[in-house]
Amino acid sequence: MSNFENVTVVKAASIYFDGKVTSRTVLFADGTKKTLGIMMPGEYEFGTALAEVMEMMAGKVEVLLPGSTEWQAIPEGSSFDVPANSKFGIKVHTLADYCCSYIA
Repeated sequence: MSNFENVTVVKAASIYFDGKVTSRTVLFADGTKKTLGIMMPGEYEFGTALAEVMEMMAGKVEVLLPGSTEWQAIPEGSSFDVPANSKFGIKVHTLADYCCSYIA
């Protein structure tokens, strides 16, 4: 899906890591939530409350998923799942564009 229709966009951005990661929240009529964001090159760790599906629309990244000891390359156009109440690492090698879907 390349665009969303009939949504509410939260005006204020979420800004992390001194502005190197930013996102905007998109709310859907059925109560679901997604964030659209950009990550600058760097290495980051994120915590989750809900389960997430991270779709990498552009950029070169590697992730260290919970329970894993190996970094995994995530090609553009693919996604990875993160369980609820966990942490994951991400190495961003080139500017990355992402869409995060929250699973209730």
